[in-house]
Amino acid sequence: MPADSALIVIDLQNDFCPGGLLAVAGGDEIVPAVNAMQAEHAAVVLTQDWHPGDHSSFAANHPGAEPFSMIEAPYGPQVLWPVHCVQGTPGAEFHPGLATERADLVIRKGFRREIDSYSAFFENDHETPTGLAGYLRERGIADLEFCGLATDFCVRWSAVDAARLGFRASVRLSACRAIDLDGSLAQALEELRAAGVTLTEG
Repeated sequence: MPADSALIVIDLQNDFCPGGLLAVAGGDEIVPAVNAMQAEHAAVVLTQDWHPGDHSSFAANHPGAEPFSMIEAPYGPQVLWPVHCVQGTPGAEFHPGLATERADLVIRKGFRREIDSYSAFFENDHETPTGLAGYLRERGIADLEFCGLATDFCVRWSAVDAARLGFRASVRLSACRAIDLDGSLAQALEELRAAGVTLTEG
């Protein structure tokens, strides 16, 4: 395993798996592959959506708004989501089948009420950092492989940001699943390629 490589596992949480509040179809199917991939990397980082109940991205907090509708937030377009991954709830916990004992770091994101956070590196304003880039650089890690949920949102934003920050970034598509909201998967794959992210099937 290369000493400068890390596996970044994006939001493999109960609410994003079948039966969860914002389930991604087949989200639980990737768990064995994600567990196996951990042995291929010197470091493992897990991200965890961690919202307060009154988060501004929840449709329920906008009277009359429907889930999956769009608003214009101060930082740009924002999908209004069903309530999900609320701090301290079972839905916010990692999938029970996910091997977490090798995790060197857990990055919690989306905990600021007024701003959503898809990327492992920045809030959705593209300015407020999570601290992950600094952590990886301090450890001398330059090669990042991404997997998890969902391909077209948090995986996409994380991998694109990694490439823009100068990391070598790849996405194992077979270890991801997508929401595919109004063509968002095709758009995500195009953006990932344009950013220089390597896409593999595993």
